[in-house]
Amino acid sequence: MQTNALQAPVAFFVFRRPDTTRRVFEVIAKARPARLLLVADGPRDGRAGEAEACEEVRKIVTRVDWPCEVASNFSDHNLGCGERVISGLNWVFSLVDEAIILEDDCLPDLSFFPFCQELLERYRGDCRIASITGSNLGERYVKTEYSYFFSQLGGIWGWATWKLQWQKFDRTLADWPRLKRENMLSEVFDHPGAVSYWTRVFDGMHDGTGPDTWDYQWFYTRLKNNSLNIIPHFNLVSNIGFGADGTHTMEPDFRLTPLAKSIEFPLQHPASFLPLRSVDRRILALNLEPTGRRIAGKVRRVMRRVAF
Repeated sequence: MQTNALQAPVAFFVFRRPDTTRRVFEVIAKARPARLLLVADGPRDGRAGEAEACEEVRKIVTRVDWPCEVASNFSDHNLGCGERVISGLNWVFSLVDEAIILEDDCLPDLSFFPFCQELLERYRGDCRIASITGSNLGERYVKTEYSYFFSQLGGIWGWATWKLQWQKFDRTLADWPRLKRENMLSEVFDHPGAVSYWTRVFDGMHDGTGPDTWDYQWFYTRLKNNSLNIIPHFNLVSNIGFGADGTHTMEPDFRLTPLAKSIEFPLQHPASFLPLRSVDRRILALNLEPTGRRIAGKVRRVMRRVAF
């Protein structure tokens, strides 16, 4: 793995889980970023022990023992998943032009950091690329010699982007009614199940009946701008947040918890910008046509986390 100092800023989003926060922060500390941006949500009213857990988390992430410029954005009260991440990213990109972004349940391999740093630099200013992700839940379908590939999908379990891309973020899906009339999703997906699923999701996010989140809107922003996501050949980030205290991942699912691997350097860059639609189709099929007797709610949760 490369040994260069990590100059790309790291933004770390935390809440109330000391155990997972500690594990992720230990890897961040090994990467020794020169700039660390900390974002924390506050405790919810009436939740026993949550204020103490939030305070413990903040103590963990502020124990920085390497040369580093640290800034923090800690909320005194609970903003919720959507507002906290959106306001946190707005704050991050008011300070920096690009960032590597981790949440408190996304445990990266150490190679994730130089992977993101190199590609942030390589594709800086390229409007075709919206983001870089460290998670690859469909790695068994990837048949390429390159270190990464381009995709219309891609995860948010460890990712990176630029200020110019985040500024496109469409929180309210303002133009969704027009794009829906123009059958935008049918031009994107050749699977009618995917078209139906995302139509329902975007309807809810536009009319305000959808969940308190931010990632649906980010996915929509990427789709409508025909932007690509970079996905590593191998999975570089493990989600360790499955369990009763998870926000959207309460039930363990072995399809969504592959072990993180290391990526080799120097990176082998793709020869074209064509997305691997064959891999995208396999990931969509995996979640739209699950095997066994899975309840609809679980399918929705799986779809949500894989597609972004």
